[in-house]
Amino acid sequence: MMRADVTSISREQLLKMYRRMQEIRMFETKTIEHAKQKLIRGPLHLYIGQEANAVGACAALEKGDYITSTHRGHGHCIAMGGDVKRMLAEVCGRATGYCKGKGGSMHIADLDLGIIGANGIVGAGMPIAVGAAIAMDNQSRKNVVLCFFGDGASNTGSFHEALNMASIWKLPIVFYCENNRYAISTSSSDSLNVHDISIRGVSYGIPGRTIDGNDVLEVYLATQEARERAVNGGGPTLIEAKTYRTIGHWVGDPVRYRTAAEVEGWRTKCPIRRMRDFLLSTKEASEAEIGQIEMEVKAKIEEANLFALQSADPPPEDALSDIYA
Repeated sequence: MMRADVTSISREQLLKMYRRMQEIRMFETKTIEHAKQKLIRGPLHLYIGQEANAVGACAALEKGDYITSTHRGHGHCIAMGGDVKRMLAEVCGRATGYCKGKGGSMHIADLDLGIIGANGIVGAGMPIAVGAAIAMDNQSRKNVVLCFFGDGASNTGSFHEALNMASIWKLPIVFYCENNRYAISTSSSDSLNVHDISIRGVSYGIPGRTIDGNDVLEVYLATQEARERAVNGGGPTLIEAKTYRTIGHWVGDPVRYRTAAEVEGWRTKCPIRRMRDFLLSTKEASEAEIGQIEMEVKAKIEEANLFALQSADPPPEDALSDIYA
């Protein structure tokens, strides 16, 4: 756990980070229950094990900043303050969801919160992020776009095109790679000839930095530094966060491509447990305070669950509404 410079992070911020990480974990756990009960249609890609990335990175943002997300986007949405009621309703395909039940898990967006949207196509959020950054630059806004993507996306053409254009025009964008070691079932060791994806920033003349993606404080400080550089005209930064999804690529994935020992080893590095231990060891929070947060989050998710299950399905006559192409 990073301890240098954490004095700049208030106790309120620390507790909010812990709360957000618990919200993500409990939300995702609830969706697993729904999937087992066949209440969810379509694939479900969960964020369990990666909570520190979304929470730490989004905590470094300011009002007016944007994010682009991925197929594994629930955590990003919650970290930005997304409404878990509308999120769960959307995942369950209900009319009260963010996209009226038509988008499902991989297409949640909330422009009012700066969430440009999740995307089911690997790497597709990167050119969208560049477009948003161009708009900010043209408007002379002191804001940034935080672009989330995975290690698999770093091997797509859109990754290289996005970094190239952003570096040429010094766009206000933070490229944030969540390297969870696997692109579906392909290990990054089999698809990359470099140890760190961050080194690819050198090719485009931008800083590249590799961090511990399971340490929410290190994530926060690294993203804060990259954001400051971007809003002050320094251009983009490529952050690579080493992390791990402790469940399969999707709910139902048999996960035959990695060993139980590997998964268990990463579970011992759980970002939520690490933050909890940090709060207790530094006396930023007591056992009672942490227990209260966890109880409140559990109640919040149960309330969202009741809202989603009591919501109606979209009416058939709405099938062709909100279609733009």
